[in-house]
Amino acid sequence: MHRQRFIVRTLGVATAVALAATACGPQKTEPAGSASSVPSASAAGSTPESSPSTDSKPADASPSPSASQSASPSASPSPTVKAIMANGDESEQVRDLQARLKQLKYMKVAPTGFYGSKTTAAVKAFQTKNGLTASGAVDEATWKKIQSLSKKPTADELRPPTVNEVDAPDPRCMTGRVMCISKESRTLAWMIDGKIVSTMDVRFGSENTPTREGEFKVEWKAKDWTSTIYHTPMPYSMFFSQGQAVHYSADFAARGYAGASHGCVNVRDKGKLATLFDQVHVGDKVVVYW
Repeated sequence: MHRQRFIVRTLGVATAVALAATACGPQKTEPAGSASSVPSASAAGSTPESSPSTDSKPADASPSPSASQSASPSASPSPTVKAIMANGDESEQVRDLQARLKQLKYMKVAPTGFYGSKTTAAVKAFQTKNGLTASGAVDEATWKKIQSLSKKPTADELRPPTVNEVDAPDPRCMTGRVMCISKESRTLAWMIDGKIVSTMDVRFGSENTPTREGEFKVEWKAKDWTSTIYHTPMPYSMFFSQGQAVHYSADFAARGYAGASHGCVNVRDKGKLATLFDQVHVGDKVVVYW
């Protein structure tokens, strides 16, 4: 009898190790054509990173002269403030502009503070709609009009908790306790009984090591874990599919979408994931979908 118990216990440990052995680490490069292979500006820690677009500041870009003359964000139009913003500028006033354009549905990406092609296109669309000269640059008349039609952005609007806009939840996420993970919007939404409790940006495996899609359950958790294959740290791991896990990735925090995992769901905000780790129970649902 003791021998049987010993064998069962040994098999259980062997199974857990076998599953963990597929745990993933970051890839240095990602094959072309991968769903996650989108270059982006670097970010560190939990600082939001701009969405992959030309409104991400280029590495060698310098603010144009008008950026250094930018006035602080204003809640209401002021005839004494001459606010001129244009392509290439970088300032907190540009971030304020982008947040207001997002309120008005002219921009979908989160504010970055850098005035690129997406901001230019949004401004031009606003100017066309409101009978202004459609130059794509913000003159005083355009700035006043934008201010009059919008409200002062909140802290979350200026620096949202996720750079990526959260996708509509999959129907399977609408009941119970679920980590609802969208590959299309590259977000994880922690949901309880159909309500979103918290959200965070995520990235996935490459074309050769894809993150599995489907409905799973959290099989086990490990606050401090190191990949047995790639020997990279995987803090706050929550395993859900044969060694694939939701976990913090320092590589994602540093390089963003320029990299990829070996199949795991990487999270870049360590603080938010630590909170989520404490809330998620073994057995909670995980849904990965497009």
